[in-house]
Amino acid sequence: MRHGKKFNHLGRTASHRKAMLSNMATSLILHKRISTTLAKAKELRKYVEPLITRAKEDTTHNRRVVFSYLQNKEGIKALFGEVVEKVGTRAGGYTRIIKTSFRLGDNAEMCIIELVDFNELMLKDAQPAKKTTRRSRRSAVKATDAPESSAAKAEDKKEENTGE
Repeated sequence: MRHGKKFNHLGRTASHRKAMLSNMATSLILHKRISTTLAKAKELRKYVEPLITRAKEDTTHNRRVVFSYLQNKEGIKALFGEVVEKVGTRAGGYTRIIKTSFRLGDNAEMCIIELVDFNELMLKDAQPAKKTTRRSRRSAVKATDAPESSAAKAEDKKEENTGE
């Protein structure tokens, strides 16, 4: 029985799963975006987000702990360098999963997992566009004249009604 066993084993042995997640995490850190199945992406998110949080504080201990997970020097340099520069202020949620399609061979649900702050297209959409002020068709001079002219029209109507 699998009571209380919360993570997805992905149909692999423990050593294979550990190696696969390590390689996928390194690829994600180096390339900023990878395409994989939805189940693997969800497991990768649980694997890589604590590593990014740990990388925010650049100490020898944190580097060694992250290296024990990734086993890749280039991945460590990229994580503690350019990745932390962009996500240093973010409280969490460093990855985004975007569902794409289904794989032709086995109909597995495919997706793209990416680091949030490295997608330039979505960053442009998220930033508010420069606000332009709405201008009415009337000019400001006419708007100030309008109350006077309406008052003058009211006086003209009174004169017409009295017959003067």
